[in-house]
Amino acid sequence: MPRTLTVGFDGSPESRAAAEWAAREATLRGLPLRLVNVWEGVPDAMAEAPVLGAETLQHWSERVPREAAAALRSRHPGLDVTTKRFVGSAFEVLPAMVKESELLVLGSRGLSGVGGFMIGSVGLSVVAHAERPVVLVRAGEQAADEHTPGPTGLPSATTPYRPVVLGLDTDSPDDTVLEFAFDAAARRQTSLRIVHGWNPPPYYAYRLPGDLEYHGELSTQQAKALAEAVLPWRRKYPAVEAVEESRWGRAANFLMDASREASLVVVGRRIRRSALGAHIGPVTHAVLHHSTAPVAVVPHA
Repeated sequence: MPRTLTVGFDGSPESRAAAEWAAREATLRGLPLRLVNVWEGVPDAMAEAPVLGAETLQHWSERVPREAAAALRSRHPGLDVTTKRFVGSAFEVLPAMVKESELLVLGSRGLSGVGGFMIGSVGLSVVAHAERPVVLVRAGEQAADEHTPGPTGLPSATTPYRPVVLGLDTDSPDDTVLEFAFDAAARRQTSLRIVHGWNPPPYYAYRLPGDLEYHGELSTQQAKALAEAVLPWRRKYPAVEAVEESRWGRAANFLMDASREASLVVVGRRIRRSALGAHIGPVTHAVLHHSTAPVAVVPHA
């Protein structure tokens, strides 16, 4: 089965922003785009209402994705856009869509007054269980937001892309996450900013305060580990300018700051199959809620 790029679509502002982002990404990747609508039915009381009866809502759930697909085709000539409607629970349907998609894109409400996401239970569940990359896009996201300002300082979709930002854990750097980030930067013809936050070992607290020499040694070790993890991918993607940042402190804070100037933030999520259930991880969880740029969560072993 040919790979597709899938977006969850229900007609809401956040799903429309996700669909627009997904259309641009599908164009970059040369993939067809599929809009998936999950029809969960309506309560009996609502179905009996004369204005919002079951047939009316069902018709709406079919018409809106169809019209959205037509609009995307007109704005992105040559893009293959299809719609698919499922009856069931979004908690079950969307994770299944991940398995047959190159990428799954979901919309998220923006937090009022501040940057970041408001992630619903469906979105968090899909991210936690998916075994392929999932991208979260905020409502209101515009194509120009991914690009550097134009000569006048105003947003423009015709200028170069902002950098792609990658959060990398040097204790367990995974090739799947690194490849996704380098590939995203290469497709956008932009740079890749690789952010690594680290904290000293517990026994560091027992050393003398202000031990700058030891702190320098730790910094050198962490920077070296980061450089070694990135080197093979620099060689594989020589056209991508990769900038490494190894800093003492919380990685989540550095990634949230970096997201303000990013076209895309890439983070990893370790796949865990245990009785404890799926786990997103504290850094990824924080970035999902506070990034001001779209976030790609890449699962890895």
